[in-house]
Amino acid sequence: MAKTSVPSGLLAVALTVAVAAPAAAATDDVRLVAETTLPHAMQFDGTTVGGLSGVDYDPRTGEWLLISDDRSDQQPARIYTARLQDDEVQLTGTVPLLRPDGTTYPKGSVDPEDIRWDPWTRDVWWTSEGERSAQLIDPSIRSAAPDGSFDAELPLPENLRMAPETGPKQNEVLEGLTFTAGGARVVTAMEGPLLQDGESPTTEHGALSRITVQSRSGHVLGQYAYPLDPVFAESPTGEFANNGVSALLADRGVYLVMERSFVTGVGNSIRIYRVDTHGATDVQDVPSLLGADVRPVHKELLVDLADLGLSKIDNVEGMTWGPRLPDGSRSLVLVSDDNFSPEQTTQIITLAVR
Repeated sequence: MAKTSVPSGLLAVALTVAVAAPAAAATDDVRLVAETTLPHAMQFDGTTVGGLSGVDYDPRTGEWLLISDDRSDQQPARIYTARLQDDEVQLTGTVPLLRPDGTTYPKGSVDPEDIRWDPWTRDVWWTSEGERSAQLIDPSIRSAAPDGSFDAELPLPENLRMAPETGPKQNEVLEGLTFTAGGARVVTAMEGPLLQDGESPTTEHGALSRITVQSRSGHVLGQYAYPLDPVFAESPTGEFANNGVSALLADRGVYLVMERSFVTGVGNSIRIYRVDTHGATDVQDVPSLLGADVRPVHKELLVDLADLGLSKIDNVEGMTWGPRLPDGSRSLVLVSDDNFSPEQTTQIITLAVR
């Protein structure tokens, strides 16, 4: 069993291996601090660790939170906690997410994606993508106690609900979740455009997804068009190729948005943008963004992971601020979803951001 030592307060796990040496800065603002890889199908407390699609850090307690996107296929939908001990963060617990009646979610009934500690309480908030292919199951934003027991569900705006010909596309739904205004506002990002908002990105064009700002009671305070990049490459086999938002994180009045593109036969491209909604059109009452005269949010590239010297760029889906680094930089911690596949990797990547 290999041990990995990382700078104090950074995320690692006692069973981790293959830590990369620090790389040169990709930009003046971002540099790679550490890259840690978890063993495939690692077992912890009766569960298979994998599908990690969201991560968060609580600076009040030093505790980390991770969510698996297991749709109760392997074990019930669940979250993990982790904690720093002697320059090492170990998984400290796992609990299943529970329905209001106290039972676990049946197979295929949820598709967990992102997770955040509640800044006001010790509860956790998490998103589920819902379902369109076999049946219509609305996406959701739910909160749970630390033991996984159901607390509440945030009402969704009508245009984010599944309907026969409108609403989210399959697997392009609530990938990003963050809090702003000290926890008073809940902000989510759709991975891709709604059905009524047009075609998903291709190599020829991007697309418009939506970022939604709500109060803690669910009142929609604003909704904004987010311009997705075109897909970065053609699939040599003519198979799957797409680009979408995979994570959203508040950043002192603006946001960080991660775009994750995957092309069959080529691989992944991961870019993180700084995004400002000021001056953008509120599109909550715009039925379709297709051809609509709206001003999207402004975005500016923070870093392309291809410039960092990582051993591999995998399916990175989670993003959170971690503790301050010794030089005063903020740590930005990313996690990849291995889809429980031996061909993919669970990475935990730590960046320093000025």
